[in-house]
Amino acid sequence: MSSDQPVSATQVLQEASRRRTFAVISHPDAGKSTLTEALALHAQAITSAGAVHGKGGRKGVTSDWMELEKERGISVTSAALQFGHRDHVMNLVDTPGHADFSEDTYRVLSAVDCAIMLVDAAKGLEEQTRKLFSVCRHRGVPVITFINKWDRRGREALELLDDIQNILDITPVPVVWPVGDAGNLRGLVEASNPEQMRRFTRVPGGTHKAEEEKLTADQAVEQEGEVWQTALEEMELVLSSGPGWDEEAFRAGKITPVFFGAALTNIGVGLLLDAVVDLAPAPGPRPLATTGTRPVESDFSGLVFKIQANMDPAHRDRIAFVRVCSGVFERGMSVTRAASGRSFATKYAHTVFGAERTVVDTSYPGDVVGLINATALRVGDTLYTGKKAEFPPLPAFAPEHFAVARPKDISRSKQFRKGISQLDEEGVVQVLVSDRRGDQAPVLAAVGPMQFDVVLHRMEHEFSSPIALDYLPYNIARVTDAEGAAVLGRSRLVTGEALTRRSDDVLLALFGDKWQMNSFVRSNPDVKLETLIATAD
Repeated sequence: MSSDQPVSATQVLQEASRRRTFAVISHPDAGKSTLTEALALHAQAITSAGAVHGKGGRKGVTSDWMELEKERGISVTSAALQFGHRDHVMNLVDTPGHADFSEDTYRVLSAVDCAIMLVDAAKGLEEQTRKLFSVCRHRGVPVITFINKWDRRGREALELLDDIQNILDITPVPVVWPVGDAGNLRGLVEASNPEQMRRFTRVPGGTHKAEEEKLTADQAVEQEGEVWQTALEEMELVLSSGPGWDEEAFRAGKITPVFFGAALTNIGVGLLLDAVVDLAPAPGPRPLATTGTRPVESDFSGLVFKIQANMDPAHRDRIAFVRVCSGVFERGMSVTRAASGRSFATKYAHTVFGAERTVVDTSYPGDVVGLINATALRVGDTLYTGKKAEFPPLPAFAPEHFAVARPKDISRSKQFRKGISQLDEEGVVQVLVSDRRGDQAPVLAAVGPMQFDVVLHRMEHEFSSPIALDYLPYNIARVTDAEGAAVLGRSRLVTGEALTRRSDDVLLALFGDKWQMNSFVRSNPDVKLETLIATAD
């Protein structure tokens, strides 16, 4: 599409209305990567699914590409998958499931309009699920609930819904209900059509869509008997005691539509995918950092929510993932970085499906574009054309683990500095510096210790500079100022020091534990000590 044929505001609104941009949130091992594959499989974006479970002899999941992820069977980075379904464009932004990568997940949730909360039928609402739900609530992201692994033994459906209501303070509204207890899944029934049961025949290994047949209520009674009747009674009990479906309440985070199924065997996934089309909001106006909003139909604007390097080891490149927030993105267009006021051309732009890339020429609000080798960009940047736009900054989480990084080989110092700088820009870890320690001994600050494993792996394999980590005896960080740093530096009563966060020059005061910090506060009540966002709480 050439720039001399501008897209009208009406066209932008029409294209935006076809977009659904969402993420899947869950506790580790709840089946998030498997569900991601199953959703893409049902949309016919891939021909067969490779689950994390039992990867021997099977391909890895499409959205997992880093070697460390493949080795451990976990997702530690986020990938953006785009596929079509029912004349809609589905942008599924995958998130790290492990608690150590909460900060990356928070950034991803700034780029989506809806989230699917994945709940393990046997384990219920686990800690990381609750934390991520809190982030969704904080960001105003509506949540669809999918209770997974119903083909295995687990808890009762009514009990799980009670937990959602009581623990998360959100009302569950069943859209799909299971016929049969967990571990004895006979089929599914939709609240909108209680006269029909959907029965599924599993495909071995879940590599293809489960075969489905539809039974009338009479057939269901004849073949399933009491199990069918119990399902209808339970579903009616929940529906009659709640507010029912209400779109405004859903978008306001007061209710969550609930689905049941089994991602590994592709049962109920198609109904969930249809629900994202029917229920999830399309892209809308986005609040600006100052006042007001950026309308969807205005000039182009986008948010850089992730930077990832070396997704393609053969090219050693760097991708900035940009959520299109308004207007039209066209490859080659000149955009302005709000933080610096400088413009640059977007010559190399791709959509990314796992490790696979496709050149993108035009994208609309809700789409995720990968800008290749845009070295000037940082996580949280706003890009725009026309009238200036700047979205609120993405906050950093409170790190709880700290380690001094040193190159094992001094002759690799250049590679060491480059690698640490790049990992800082990507948000893999926070990098803290001080005059006393110098550039050759930066302090790495992490929300969870597994972030250090990623740093060790990538420094050795991508930057050819193996490093050693000397762990520091701190687990609390607070924002301070120059005066607070000086007072802490003179203190002989507590274990602590002040360091500068390289990405934004914020001073952080580090303490060994809360007793040390409280002792310091008692002795210095006027010193600035501000709390950072705790790990997604």
